[in-house]
Amino acid sequence: MTPVAIGYVPLVDAAPVIVAKELGFAEEEGLSLSLVKAASWSQLRDMLESGRVQAAHMLSVMPVARALGLGGGAGATEVLMVLSLGGQVIGLSAECAAQAGVGFGDPMALGAALAGQDLRLGVPFPFSMQALLLRYWLQRAAPGLQPRIVTVPPSRMAEALRAGDIDGFCVGEPWGSAAATEAGARLVLTGSQIWSQAPEKVLAVRAGQGEEAGPLMRAVWRAGRWAEAPGNRATLADILARPAYLDVAATYLEPALFGRLGAHQVPQLLTFHDGVANFPWRSQASWIGAELARSCGLPLAPAVTAARACFRSDLYRRHLGALAPMPRSSDKLEGALPAAEALPAVNGRLILACNRFFDDAVFDPEPEN
Repeated sequence: MTPVAIGYVPLVDAAPVIVAKELGFAEEEGLSLSLVKAASWSQLRDMLESGRVQAAHMLSVMPVARALGLGGGAGATEVLMVLSLGGQVIGLSAECAAQAGVGFGDPMALGAALAGQDLRLGVPFPFSMQALLLRYWLQRAAPGLQPRIVTVPPSRMAEALRAGDIDGFCVGEPWGSAAATEAGARLVLTGSQIWSQAPEKVLAVRAGQGEEAGPLMRAVWRAGRWAEAPGNRATLADILARPAYLDVAATYLEPALFGRLGAHQVPQLLTFHDGVANFPWRSQASWIGAELARSCGLPLAPAVTAARACFRSDLYRRHLGALAPMPRSSDKLEGALPAAEALPAVNGRLILACNRFFDDAVFDPEPEN
């Protein structure tokens, strides 16, 4: 057995790496997989950089940020595959929600209701999909609103809300549901209602380490496929809830795993596998690079080019081509698919899932001058 250590932060979307170990998918690939829990994203970044772990369950934005010289750390990081789409929830304190008089799931109406408020919103890391989605949404739904976005570790969102340190948050599950139960947060929106195909977590390695990562990628791909199956979700909740992993009540995990927040059924709330979810689309990287460039005042075209180089669709094709149909291109128009669609693939057919932004924008991945 080849020993491999993966770092992760305790979130529902760590499921593929946890399942790869727990259900023997890694062992079937000849790997002795160990999982190392990190308390924060900066700690996880440092664990990967130092070599304490060989791979990481990582925020999709972090490798791109590093390529652009943002977010600390040194050395390039590559994305081998996407682990999850969505899974983010946006919540407000009970007082803030009452003042706004907001409902659930309408980004435009919610943005208008929040206009004029002085908000402090928590995100798990400055360079995260949560931060990008918040900015994207508010810039379009509430022009002129300039919230203070502060960093709060995911597991401390409820505590920060109770203490009055933040008025709301965008965080990965189960920590939004935990804040609703423990701190009276009102969940008002999901990341998938801002962008239905937002890549949330990725499997990342240090640059150059992906060439030999085939066995790990195959194990995690199979684990994600298992985790996606509706009939496995109750078992998955029990596995993730264990003290060794998320150490929370299984009831906190069920909203994301069953796509239901309170009385609301939310399509595409969290995806591990379906709709070609695991493919590291370079168009997704382009969107991340473009958003970081705009928010950080960087030249757009070089940022997009650097971002695209981080998402190794070439390695995904090489290592997983025998398992799954591959898209003919590594780019697509992001936001341009209002419903699922079947398309010809390199080796068969594949189904792309609904891919839309709340404002009906379409992002062209070609670098802009």
